[in-house]
This record gives sequence, C-alpha cells and structure tokens, in this order.
Amino acid sequence: MSPGSDQAIQSMRKKPRQARSWTTVRTLFEATLQILEQEGEARLTTNRVAERAGFSIGTLYQYFPDMDAVLQTMIDLERRRVMADLDALLDRAERDGTGLEAVLTAFIHIITEAFGRGNAARRLLLKRAWKLDHTPPVVAAKQQIAARILKFLQIRNDPRYPPPDPQRLFLATRSVLGALRAAVLEEAALPDDPGFEPLLVRLALGTLAATPPVL
Repeated sequence: MSPGSDQAIQSMRKKPRQARSWTTVRTLFEATLQILEQEGEARLTTNRVAERAGFSIGTLYQYFPDMDAVLQTMIDLERRRVMADLDALLDRAERDGTGLEAVLTAFIHIITEAFGRGNAARRLLLKRAWKLDHTPPVVAAKQQIAARILKFLQIRNDPRYPPPDPQRLFLATRSVLGALRAAVLEEAALPDDPGFEPLLVRLALGTLAATPPVL
C-alpha cells in the first residue's frame, strides 16, 4: 500500500499522488483495521474511522465515497502487492533455474500469508475479499497467475512438468485458490496448520505432472 500502487483504483474517489496523501490513506487503513479488531464490524463507519485516524470526515470523503470503498481499496492494493511479489518470484526462478516444487512452495506460501492468515480484523477483511472473487479484477488476476505459471513452465521445459493444456492449468491454479477460499469462508483453522501448504503444493504438482498420479 504505497505510492508505487498508483494505478487507477476504481473504488477511490481521489487517487493519492504524493507521499503525504498516501500517508493519509494508510492512516485511514490502519484505523479501519484497529476498529475491526477492537470494536467489531458493527462499529465500522466512516465517521468512526475518521475519528480514530485523527482526521475530519471531509478528509476521508476526499478519497472514498463510503466505507465499502475503503475496504475494497484495501483489498485491491493487497492483491496488487501479492501479484507483484509472485511475478518477482517467477522472474528470479527463471533466472536461477529454480525447480517447480520450490517455486510452488514459495508461491503458495505468499498467497496463504496474504489471503489465508491474520488476526480477527484481518480475517474479516479476507472473508470480504474472497466473497468478491467473481468480480472482473479478481478473475483477471487469477487468469494472470495462470498465464505467468504457464510461461514459467514453458521456459523451464522440464519433462516431468511439461507445459499443461488449458484444462490442467485451470485445475492446478483454481484448486489451490479454491481450497484457500473455502478455508477462509468456512472459518477453518487449516491455513494456520503447518501441513496445509505442503498439501496444496502436492495438489498442484500432481495436477501438473507429466503422468498425473492415479487417484
């Protein structure tokens, strides 16, 4: 959540252009999380967030039309941060010759940390994020992840994990994301279990393998 994320964010009324503006927006985000954690979702209003952040309500409304826009922007910026981290991971892996299992292990850890774990306030935000996973920006992000993995597999050209057909690529990516989504929405403790991420890695590897295991 920084000036580096200065792309068009549909949910914002005014886009921060300077470091000072981003500091204001980050303070509003921090106040939002504090209220969620300490007072609960019922107390989350634009007036309360502005008060907690130490700003006038007019300052908040310069950037956001309502509370939903604040939450949506927080989710959008986090998604963009994660996409940048995943892209950087795959760029390094292509340069270093890293194998698929190591890449998926790091890849799934990044996604699980960002969209599967956190305190009570963050989990409320994550539930909202996963409920919006059908929206065009999120669908586009999932397609981008799949395309980036395909590019990596094409460059690696590992006979054990050849570039998959569209069906297998879809299943490999959506099964991992779908399992994480279900865990968050069902309030399961799985994302905090140390065995959860390795199972997701095995799931993806099995789907992408040249000879998938017999189930």
